[in-house]
Amino acid sequence: MISQLNHLFISHIYEKGSTSHSPQCFSSLNNIRCFRSSNNAKVSVSELTTQTPTSPAVNKVSRVARTDAESALFDYLHSTRGFNYVDAEHISKNSPHFVQSLLTKVDNDQDVARALTRFFRYHPINEFEPFLESLGLKQSELTSMLPRNLIFLSDDHVLLDNYHALCDYGIPRTKIGKIYREATEIFGYEYGVLGMKLRAYEELGLSRSTVIKLVTCSPTLLLGEMNSELLQVLEKLKILGFENDWIGGYLSNRHSYNWGRMLSTLHFLNDVGYSDEKMVTLFKMNPAFLFEGSGKRIYVLVGQLLKLGLKMNDVYSLFCQNPNILTLKCAKNLWHTLYFLLEIGLETENIANIVSTHIQLLSSHSLKGPKTVLRGFKGDKCRLCQTIKDDPLNLFRLASKSKFNVDQMTSQSPGKLFEKTSFLLRLGYLENSDEMSKALKQFRGRGDQLQERFDCVVNAGLDCNVVINMIKQAPTTLNQSKNVIEKKIDLLKTYLGYPVESIVSFPSYLCYDVDRVHLRFSMYAWLKQKGATKPTLSVSTLLACSDARFVKYFVDIHPEGPAMWESLKSSLKSS
Repeated sequence: MISQLNHLFISHIYEKGSTSHSPQCFSSLNNIRCFRSSNNAKVSVSELTTQTPTSPAVNKVSRVARTDAESALFDYLHSTRGFNYVDAEHISKNSPHFVQSLLTKVDNDQDVARALTRFFRYHPINEFEPFLESLGLKQSELTSMLPRNLIFLSDDHVLLDNYHALCDYGIPRTKIGKIYREATEIFGYEYGVLGMKLRAYEELGLSRSTVIKLVTCSPTLLLGEMNSELLQVLEKLKILGFENDWIGGYLSNRHSYNWGRMLSTLHFLNDVGYSDEKMVTLFKMNPAFLFEGSGKRIYVLVGQLLKLGLKMNDVYSLFCQNPNILTLKCAKNLWHTLYFLLEIGLETENIANIVSTHIQLLSSHSLKGPKTVLRGFKGDKCRLCQTIKDDPLNLFRLASKSKFNVDQMTSQSPGKLFEKTSFLLRLGYLENSDEMSKALKQFRGRGDQLQERFDCVVNAGLDCNVVINMIKQAPTTLNQSKNVIEKKIDLLKTYLGYPVESIVSFPSYLCYDVDRVHLRFSMYAWLKQKGATKPTLSVSTLLACSDARFVKYFVDIHPEGPAMWESLKSSLKSS
């Protein structure tokens, strides 16, 4: 199996290249109709059909002039050239560089709208320029993408058909530029083919919004047959318990995704001993680990460890024994530590030894920069290296940013402290910060216990990020056992009939004593049956007030209220 892991790492350490293709041309300039010359025109037809300047510098023009130019361009496209209203409006309002170039054709003292209307009457424009710019393509990209023998969009009806297919599906027009750049071939598809490909991804169980994100992030998914690697990634995530649309929440059209490498990452985690449960926790708390770089981080980390001289067997063992080192923060700390040791000139053999024996501390603490630590050694790298060789813990004593005593940490169950620190890092606490120091004192229990309690709230039906914000507002929530948290959530649903979302704005609810919650909810439920109170009071209104205030507003308001209140208190004491 180890040889397979080596092969897996080597075969995916590099990105696959990609190719780009120019759009197909469908006719020539022979169909350009004749235009009469005008002595009033500022430029010639030949000057107009050249590409707009690519310089980022643009002349300052008034907002009114720019608006008038956009209106003139819209009228030309819609009324003269026959574009539909939406297309003409989008192109005219989303091609600022082209509009700027039009304004250079008009004298400053002229009526912009009238001058440009006259200008369009006698001179053709290359319609592909504003069209491609309106799709979100940069001005510097247009030169290589403009068709050589076309200036009228209507001459490329196939391109327009596929453009409208994307628009009708719901893909934002300004995002289509990336699709045009990375998968130009799809704009040559026969009518109906593109829509069929989009619907095929929906038939996998993906929502339309997720399909839109997928194809804008990875336009090549629309080329050829359906991407088998994406299908396998979705299947693996489904086995782990993630819905197909889960990925839609973490895709960004600013990135492209390598589904093959992402699939290999999932297999790699399986191969190095990650159980399904551990992978679920890893991806729930750190989805960026899978989506940012398509899992590239694991290959970079493994590659560095192999360069140090560690064997794949050693790497395998490290991952199995310390699964949390693959979290974003821990991997970053480990990477910075390796840089520190390499920068001061420590031999790779010694670095490998430190990594093998102290990887928990390496990944759970960030270090000062090498130059900062070397000041205490007057720049003597050899002496610093020898100090670390004598006792690797000196690395943390000298360089750790942490305010904690390293000796005390290592003597008092470092594994448990590491798990607790890792959990808090996943909640978003900054390492070595005052907030982290305070949180370590506030949160009681081992890291796995805190995680179990956190998962309990998430599994009740709340979003992971929402729960993180709730916990930060009411940290003592996680100091209770899982059973107590479940009981309070059950009381909320049973006595009030409220959804769990009702405590998002009042997370302190989970910190109140169970007896107080049970007693007050029971009294309020009785009052609702009697029709003596409002049916939808907030949880904070029922719990945050004092006992005297609760009796005044929720007990004494009904003639039988005091008797019922005493009965409830008695039954609670006897239970």
